[in-house]
Amino acid sequence: MAEGDEPPGSRQVVRAEGGFAYGVIGADIHVFGDGTPVYLLENWRLPAETDPQWLRQLPSRMLNARHAVVPFTGREAELAALHRWRAEGPRLGVRWLYGAGGQGKTRLAAHFAAQTATEGWKVVTATHGPGTILPPPGSQDLRLDGASGLLLIVDYADRWPLTHLTWLLSNALLHQTAVRTRILLLARTAEPWPAVRAALANHQADTSTQLLEPLPAQEAGPRARMFAVARGSFAARYGLTTPDGIGPPASLEHPDFGLTLAVHIAALVAVDAHVTGRRPPRDMAGLTIYLLDREHLHWASLYGDAAHGLNPAERTYATPPHVMNQTVFTAALAGALESSVGTTVVETLQLRPSPGRILADHAVCYPPADPARETVLEPLYPDRLAEDFLALTLPGHEADYPAQPWAAPTTAALLTHDNGHTPPTWVPRTVTFLISAAQRWPHLGPCHLYPLLHTDPQLALTAGSTALTALAGLDDIDPALLEAIAAHFPDHRHADLDPGIAAVTARLAPYRLAHTDDLAERARIQQSLGVRLSWGGRPAEAVTATEGAITAWRQLARVSPPDHGPALATSLINLSSELALAGRRSEALTTAEEAETVWRRLSETHSAAFWDNAAFAPGLANARSNLSNRLSEVGRRTEALVAQEQAVALYRPLAEGNPATYETEKLAAALSNLGARLWEVGRREDALRATEEAVDAYRRLAASNSAAHEPDLAQALSNLGVDLWEVGRWEDALRATEEAVGVYRRLAEGNPTAHEPSLAAALTNLGVYVWEVGRREDAVSISEDAVVLSRRLAERNPAAHEPNLAAALTNLGMHLIEVGQDQKALSAAESAVAVYRRLVAANPAAHEPNLAAALTNLGIWLLATGRQEEALSPTADAVAIYERLAKASRAAFEPNLARALWAFAQARVDGQGEHDLPLALAASTRAMEIYAELAAEQPARFVGKLYGTSKTLVDVLDRLGFSAEAEMIRRQFTPEPSDG
Repeated sequence: MAEGDEPPGSRQVVRAEGGFAYGVIGADIHVFGDGTPVYLLENWRLPAETDPQWLRQLPSRMLNARHAVVPFTGREAELAALHRWRAEGPRLGVRWLYGAGGQGKTRLAAHFAAQTATEGWKVVTATHGPGTILPPPGSQDLRLDGASGLLLIVDYADRWPLTHLTWLLSNALLHQTAVRTRILLLARTAEPWPAVRAALANHQADTSTQLLEPLPAQEAGPRARMFAVARGSFAARYGLTTPDGIGPPASLEHPDFGLTLAVHIAALVAVDAHVTGRRPPRDMAGLTIYLLDREHLHWASLYGDAAHGLNPAERTYATPPHVMNQTVFTAALAGALESSVGTTVVETLQLRPSPGRILADHAVCYPPADPARETVLEPLYPDRLAEDFLALTLPGHEADYPAQPWAAPTTAALLTHDNGHTPPTWVPRTVTFLISAAQRWPHLGPCHLYPLLHTDPQLALTAGSTALTALAGLDDIDPALLEAIAAHFPDHRHADLDPGIAAVTARLAPYRLAHTDDLAERARIQQSLGVRLSWGGRPAEAVTATEGAITAWRQLARVSPPDHGPALATSLINLSSELALAGRRSEALTTAEEAETVWRRLSETHSAAFWDNAAFAPGLANARSNLSNRLSEVGRRTEALVAQEQAVALYRPLAEGNPATYETEKLAAALSNLGARLWEVGRREDALRATEEAVDAYRRLAASNSAAHEPDLAQALSNLGVDLWEVGRWEDALRATEEAVGVYRRLAEGNPTAHEPSLAAALTNLGVYVWEVGRREDAVSISEDAVVLSRRLAERNPAAHEPNLAAALTNLGMHLIEVGQDQKALSAAESAVAVYRRLVAANPAAHEPNLAAALTNLGIWLLATGRQEEALSPTADAVAIYERLAKASRAAFEPNLARALWAFAQARVDGQGEHDLPLALAASTRAMEIYAELAAEQPARFVGKLYGTSKTLVDVLDRLGFSAEAEMIRRQFTPEPSDG
């Protein structure tokens, strides 16, 4: 918190009372409810010099990229690509750098960071907060004063929950418009990247990926050069001056040596074996075991050498090698822990000597990565070596390495926790490391990982979406295990788990289908798959799966409509929604009509039993509500309202009999839709009442289950904002819409495919409301964000998202013209009209109102830039459309007609044609008549427009020579500022 009279951000006081304080200057901190940081930001530092003798004690230390023993080499092309990325493109750029474990990502990033820092950039690292040891109390000064740019490096990005990563990406540190910013995300896999990239859309970020391919295998190529450099570096730590005669232990052209780490291991083992007089192994597994043998030798040497005392006057190293083996194994599984937590973990192992003694001795071999942090159980590095150590220590392999009988019980103990209690912080790491190792060691899954997950399937969910996806990709995993895990999936959406759940469900679907001939069961499998794929952001696959379910339900419903008709209708409703999201609105409507027909026929044919079946009445109501949405999307608004009113009428008696189910869920959804339908036909007050009732219900739901009901609450809030605005309650409208945007941002961070379209629409509305309350700069920024996000969505799926893009462009243009950016405003207006013309050509009823609004705005912008002649055509077209629409729905379209008439009149005031002034007189008179009626009902909203139109009418009358009439109107309407 900044205190005193200093400029903002110049000083930060970090205070903790009975706890821990961590702060940053010049950036945001995101924390959980218990105060735990979601992530930690720290200034990047060059690695400290490391004692060569200490490195030689455990050769694996030299492989740790943190010690930078081997100079950067072998990835020059990839480094050059990073420098081009840093120098080119927009202000904000995000790159996902990925490759297999050991491929050299961390070394490449560290070298890039060092070069970037020397060129005057601020370099910052981000570490995931949960399970991470906090830095010493105090602040990180992250101010960018004088920096040439900002580089943020995020390691293990694929292991972050998506919501946590996108919170980081929203940090104010990264969005300082005057500072060039690059964010480098390091990961093993590209699986999470599409969702992360989509979440970045509203930040106007340039996004890209960079894959670290295996090193080329040609003779005397990069592998040989990398081996030579690594050999020389390792030899220098051993005091060797002429290492050229030390050759590779095996042919570097073997596929195993495509990894940077593998080449370094080969060089290290070759040098160490040369110094110790040993024969190095010739395969990768043997090289790994060689290094692990050196770990064992070090433990034994320390235990047998009394000279190695932490404090010779008080105590000496006293942990036997077999105890240290188990402790190192535990550290590899759990990772670094706070001292008190690590002590508790070691206590559970029931080892001797005391836990304090064991942890102190372990720190001799494996000191904390950051000496300033009071941690214990620092794991073996690099990660890939730790994974191999875990696999080799656990029984079941045939390698020449001694497996340990305590390894499996130790693993189980670390993953065991009391039911109903939060799992220990290390569980995600433990499960993730076991899964990663199982990808290379075939015994690990069947002998250890899978039995543990069978015992506690919830562990897979605790590990997160990426772990679920990796599990689904393991070739030898038993489908029965995946079924056990799937039994714990939430019934509702879950932002951080939905992609992984979709992967598991997709892996299980063929197995499930292959093991049943029951057509109904096959239909249920495909129906469930469609839902999960839709929630997981895979809409095209969702449509295919749901269509398969419908085919099966159709066959069954022909034989027994009462038994299978409801399921058919439910799948049709699902498909209708999925098609609508994909922009296939005509197909969506046809499907919705079929779903409603199925339910209606069931009610007509089986009327005696219909209302006694709890599934039938809500089913018909749901079908009619879905049909209402689809009718609205194609512009059939009156029919849409009738269908929604019928849905609400069906739900109300159900809510009276079972309020816990229907009042809060089904009726709330129906009321929210009813509000939207009432608004579309101009019944503003009625719409507001329905929407307020829906928001109240959704608030109660979200309070008890936010993950399931926040999307509905956000939509209802967005609708409420529109309704409040229409009745002149501007501040209330702004608050509701800001709340909706906040909810949608959180939802889009976790599942961008599902929620970004709604976020874009809410941002479009918010830009208008913020503008109208005088926050002009904020409005322009928000509207620009809405356009960027909508454009990106429209590029991927024009049919689905071009309407939102056109609306966003329309609003942005309105704001830009007012702040003097005339050319940009006109460009946005013309783009909006072009988009709407395309949409009207395909579906006039749905999009003509929006086209008319865009034409009106285009005319106004042309007038504002002095291009009166060009404004004649769009304003005339807008009036013609609104005249036709207002005849069908006066309440809905007369306000828009009045505005179009005013613009039409303005375009003709200075016209040269003999009919221009008479046309302007007729149009401005008609606009005043409409505004006078509207102002009587809603003065706050329309009095200003009435006064503005009176000015135009007075001007026209004066030009026509009707001075008396002009003076009468001038006296009647006191001039006031107006937006026209």
